[in-house]
Amino acid sequence: MGSAAMSFTARDSAERWRGGDEDGQRAAMGRWRGGGGSKGGNEIGEMEMESGRTSTWRRARRGAQWVGARGGPPLADHSPPQTLCGSPWRPRRTTRESPPSSVGSNTTLRTPRTTATTFWEEEEEEEEEEEEEEEEDNDDARRRGAGKHHDDHQLRTRWREIHGCNDWAGLLDPMDPLLRSELIRYGELAQACYDAFDYDPSSRYCGSCKYPRRELFSRLGMADAARGYVVSRYLFATSNIRFPNFFPQSRAGARIWSQSANWIGYVAVSTDEESAVLGRRDIAIAWRGTVTRLEWVSDLMDFLRPVAEEGIPCDDPEVKVLAGFVDLYTDRDPGCRFCKYSAREQVLTEVRRLVGRYTAAGEDVSITVTGHSLGSALATLSAYDIAETGANVGVAGGGEEKTAVAPVCVYSFGGPRVGNATFKRRFESELGVKALRVVNVHDNVTRMPGILLNEGAPEVVRRVAEGLLRLPWCYAHVGVELPLDHKRSPFLKDTLDPACYHDLEAHLHLIDGYHGRGERFVLASGRDPALVNKACDFLKDHHGVPPCWRQDHNKGMVRGRDGRWVQPDRHGCHLDDHDDHHHHDGHHHHSKHGAGGARLHHRHGKDTQSHHMPKHEP
Repeated sequence: MGSAAMSFTARDSAERWRGGDEDGQRAAMGRWRGGGGSKGGNEIGEMEMESGRTSTWRRARRGAQWVGARGGPPLADHSPPQTLCGSPWRPRRTTRESPPSSVGSNTTLRTPRTTATTFWEEEEEEEEEEEEEEEEDNDDARRRGAGKHHDDHQLRTRWREIHGCNDWAGLLDPMDPLLRSELIRYGELAQACYDAFDYDPSSRYCGSCKYPRRELFSRLGMADAARGYVVSRYLFATSNIRFPNFFPQSRAGARIWSQSANWIGYVAVSTDEESAVLGRRDIAIAWRGTVTRLEWVSDLMDFLRPVAEEGIPCDDPEVKVLAGFVDLYTDRDPGCRFCKYSAREQVLTEVRRLVGRYTAAGEDVSITVTGHSLGSALATLSAYDIAETGANVGVAGGGEEKTAVAPVCVYSFGGPRVGNATFKRRFESELGVKALRVVNVHDNVTRMPGILLNEGAPEVVRRVAEGLLRLPWCYAHVGVELPLDHKRSPFLKDTLDPACYHDLEAHLHLIDGYHGRGERFVLASGRDPALVNKACDFLKDHHGVPPCWRQDHNKGMVRGRDGRWVQPDRHGCHLDDHDDHHHHDGHHHHSKHGAGGARLHHRHGKDTQSHHMPKHEP
């Protein structure tokens, strides 16, 4: 009896569909769009919406139309998304139906023809549908391109707002589309440090950058960055026994490229064409973090130390930062040609040179520092140092002796706390440096150091701890926080691996899908979710993306003319070292500090006075 009822319902539905019954067709279409009553259909529809692929549901739709043309309504078990590239999908009929007749009149039902001619007509209709869909896709791509030009125009006029002049008020909730695109862009500049770093301990170039600085972005496949920025300097730091996983060492013995240096980042400057789009000349500084393990935080668990004792000129002895961070930033090895100048000396020299060059030409200049993880801490520290030493001050062009101050902004991702509350006040209020911190709320790295005594503790407790008890572990985050939650993304699986929570590509994925608190997670730019698994295992398995999939072809080995497989040589110009022709810069001091502004540091291998800074030409 139930079977007969089901058969009658199917026949009745088919007859209403073929007979031009508008109510029946509307109901069938409603079941089509809504995924009518099939759990499996809903899951397939959600999967296809997540992956952004349309071919599967197009085939499903075509199959459903074929069934509907032969005796039933379209199947609801293959529900396509209701929109394709932002355009509403409109169902097309594959059968020829008679117009609806008036009520009470005899209706002639026309069944589909079953001749070979009908088959070829249906094939032609399917081809026409494909062409129309491709045209819709092209139209949508043109609309996105027009939107990109519109964003470019907005960036020229809004760059100071996006750079944080108003502390991003009103831009984070809901998320400003222009700010989102800029965060992803600078995050990718930080990601380039990971992708270009040689981690392989069997390589004699382990610890260096795999590509020449003039080819960095092009070799990484970053076409927009290659067109928009020129890397003017590589940054190196001396290896420190306290950071064994941040400074991997080669096992190749005496043939290694350096016994103590490690590549730690780069300085890049926007091209003329990109500067016209950005509305200013942008100096971008990217610092490398660490992805090998997260225990580096415990390696750095140390006391706060006044920055004045580390060679950074500051009149307030209460401005303190974590000793481990500042050691990494100021250590140098006079016997190494790559790090005979500290990372601090290298970056200040290059920033000062670029600011002086472009402010003298009458251009607006900005300084944007970015980094992830430990690189975020170095970005915060170097941005403070640039403002504290006046490296962002130049002489404006136009014949008038006027100073031009380049605004300094930090875009950090998954970064720890760097200094104390006095450092925070100096950083934000007195120097005017802006910082936007992107964090995953489940990432423990952003809660350290200072788990107990931090900016969230009551003010009375902090005053007693810092002022009366003078405890050396009272920390405070700087800037504005953008909290994200990876559990909001339908692409990511539940995992207990903290490295996934901390991954930079995962942060960029979360930015792309974030629209505001409580808003549904929807990818705004169509950034490929497969990038999330570049160095971790975070995507759901049904996406079919293997974990940690990014690797060099044949691990960098090439076959020589004799048929043997060898590691290719990297010449000195490739490694971009600091040769002796980089003479000292005698014009680095600014009157605000004077010749005695930089404190002497008496320990071996530390910054002393900043007159040791090299001069470098791109």
